[in-house]
Amino acid sequence: MNLERLFFLREEKDLTQETLASILKLGSRTSISDWETGRETIPLRQLNKYANYFNVSIDYIVGLTKKRDIKIENKELDLKVIAERLKEIRKANNLTQEKLADELNTTHSTLSAYENAKVLIKTSFLYQIAKHYKYSIDWILGKIN
Repeated sequence: MNLERLFFLREEKDLTQETLASILKLGSRTSISDWETGRETIPLRQLNKYANYFNVSIDYIVGLTKKRDIKIENKELDLKVIAERLKEIRKANNLTQEKLADELNTTHSTLSAYENAKVLIKTSFLYQIAKHYKYSIDWILGKIN
């Protein structure tokens, strides 16, 4: 997952890491620096805040599309919508939870927790699913229909 667009979006608005950290209500600029350089994977809730603030799709930020001007709803994440769409993707590809968990290098119980809206899916798993099965992250998150 290439997150260099995090840097470019911030630079485009002429924002410092400190200013953006304040806008996104982060403790310090360190997280933004780590995300922009790829040292850390941005958590999904923070990635959603980024997309909402810069009014772009998450697909654009992570490099799944070059289109910036897609109509995206600035929504908070809804675990139930994400869970339903993950199930839909899995079933459309004739996968069991075990098989998909295997492909994501995680456990069946972790995938079950995602599909039962118990926990928010990790950004890296979401990216893998979107890229491999050719789905929009914004669709999986319910930001577009």
